[in-house]
Amino acid sequence: MRNNTMGNSASNLFTIQALQRQSKQLLPIITQELVAQHFSKIVHQRIAQQNHEKSIKTQDIKTQNIENTSYQGLTRAQHPQFGQVMIKWQLSADAYPTSPDLTHEADVLATVKALSRIKDNAIAPPLLAHHCINVQILESSQQLVIVVLPYYSNGSLAGQLSDRNQHLLTAPQKHHFIMQSACLIANVHQAGWLHNDIKPSNILLHDSFDSSLLNNAGASSLMPNLLLTDFALSERFNEPKEGSPAGTPAYLAPERWQGQNATVQSDIYAFGIMMVEILTGKRPFHISSNSNDKLKAWAIKHCQKPIPKLPSEYSHYQCMVDKALAKRIERRYRSMEDVLKDLTSLDNR
Repeated sequence: MRNNTMGNSASNLFTIQALQRQSKQLLPIITQELVAQHFSKIVHQRIAQQNHEKSIKTQDIKTQNIENTSYQGLTRAQHPQFGQVMIKWQLSADAYPTSPDLTHEADVLATVKALSRIKDNAIAPPLLAHHCINVQILESSQQLVIVVLPYYSNGSLAGQLSDRNQHLLTAPQKHHFIMQSACLIANVHQAGWLHNDIKPSNILLHDSFDSSLLNNAGASSLMPNLLLTDFALSERFNEPKEGSPAGTPAYLAPERWQGQNATVQSDIYAFGIMMVEILTGKRPFHISSNSNDKLKAWAIKHCQKPIPKLPSEYSHYQCMVDKALAKRIERRYRSMEDVLKDLTSLDNR
């Protein structure tokens, strides 16, 4: 699962320290390879690691080897042809194939782009470039995969839902965010893909949107375009994968906690969580940051806790939220098209 952190704070500290040490070795090499690909003004914004040993003792975390660990990163840069870009990269030894794989994400983006051309309506950021490069690190052959996407200066929907910005959103703007997010997910489903990690941070605001206008009282008609991103965990409808990565715990449907495969309904459930977040600024379920077993705590919330009631000003969305967040799949919406029908009926009230 994504966003899974170690419960033991000492272990987590060791992991961070090890990652910091290894970053000093890796990032200059990554930078050198990106410069060779004509990127400049390179700023590394995020790096994470995935160890391929089945179990790692706490005392071993400090001595993890680069050779048996894959790394994923996010880097901002400039390119003479593409302008400002975001580079997603992945470094791993050939003997340790990574999951999720950036090559898989690139393939999904290409498929979605083809659908966008047919509909003349962008669903996801365009794939600007995709490279696989062999590099030598500590006498070990490593594969560096990079996926290049445009940089969107307005950030993600998560930024608009922050404590600082959420109160600036009008009811029509919130409805637009919900409606256009639903359209994006419906289009991805029509292309034959499950996204498997629906959340506000994976929905980008197109550059045509001027977020500063939200401070103006007369900006209620401002309607930004949205793009769905991060297809690393996406799966085809007809190719369910046992034991595949399950997404972000805060948005994970009850059946996924019970070991079932991803479905349209699990994407719909994540969308339901996001609906509540857009309307109220808060997710419907929360766990304590001090929880010793965060995954268990999330599982209990999603599987057992009742769906909270929306504030009175958003009560007309309650039936939709109840249906999107139903604990049992058979009581949930059957498709995003059904969700869109109900959203359209709210428009017509």
